[in-house]
Amino acid sequence: MVADADIAACRAAIRTGSHSFHAASRLLPRRVRDPALALYAFCRLADDAVDEVAGSERARAVARLRARLEAVYRDTPRDAPADRAFARVVHDFAMPRALPDALIEGLEWDAEGRRYDTLADVLAYSARVAAAVGAMMCVLMRVRDADALARACDLGLAMQLTNIARDVGEDARAGRIYLPRDWLHEAGIAPRAFLADPRPDPRIAAVVRRLLGQADRLYRRAEAGIGALPADCRPGIFAARHIYDGIGTAVARAGHDSISTRARTGGPRKLGWIGLSALRTGGTMLLPRPATLHARPEPEVAHLVAAAALARPEPSGTDALFEVFAQLKARDRAHAPEGLDAGGA
Repeated sequence: MVADADIAACRAAIRTGSHSFHAASRLLPRRVRDPALALYAFCRLADDAVDEVAGSERARAVARLRARLEAVYRDTPRDAPADRAFARVVHDFAMPRALPDALIEGLEWDAEGRRYDTLADVLAYSARVAAAVGAMMCVLMRVRDADALARACDLGLAMQLTNIARDVGEDARAGRIYLPRDWLHEAGIAPRAFLADPRPDPRIAAVVRRLLGQADRLYRRAEAGIGALPADCRPGIFAARHIYDGIGTAVARAGHDSISTRARTGGPRKLGWIGLSALRTGGTMLLPRPATLHARPEPEVAHLVAAAALARPEPSGTDALFEVFAQLKARDRAHAPEGLDAGGA
């Protein structure tokens, strides 16, 4: 159990640093909400540690983060609320090391100033800084099914693509581009020229619209996994999905201009989505499980799903065939007239 004082410190950090998550977390049951606050506080600490320094100091900041994570996994965390709280979470939930490692690798890519030439490159980055967090949230819910994990990663990818679409101008003014560079070239935009003078441009707006289309695809597929979560966790995850998707809607409402303005969603709108999510999930209502639940994970997140999923051997072709016959026979017996064995004549 995470100490109350540490949770209070984590909650304060999230309240000021991640308004959308803080709003959605209100709908999570306490057994998940408190460790999730610890997780997000550590993620926020990690992101700020790299983002708030410049030049060669960023590489050293990543090295310090790796040392802090190593101390967490040795159960000798640094004497700070977020570190202590996350160490408790790692211990209590057997958090796979590969997941926070992936997050720090994504921050390292930021420190390096890595280029993202294709959508696959952008998704690989998003897998590390966002989908890994989605997989860790599943672990906190005691969900280790590969299909549910893949859909949680879809939601993380969608959220990060939404963030990228919202922050085009802010990132450009900081000398960064997360839009796929090949899309920019196709639109007739030279990335270097855009960075030198980031101005609203209908061609950039078209690229932003295209990226939000990818986010929408992932949001829709992610919904298939929400029914696989514990019933009391579904409203909070639905709320997160709608709040972040609402950011994309605000970008679209501004004509996909995220250079001269930064899309925001106000408190009343967030409360509306929270209420909608609570009504939609109905608390303990069972949700249908569409076939998209079983869609293959995006290639960029497959390693995260493999790291978090509990090992479950796949049946061989012969075993699977016998299993089908056994199920059919059991069903026939259940519907056979009394005194007659459906398996014989």
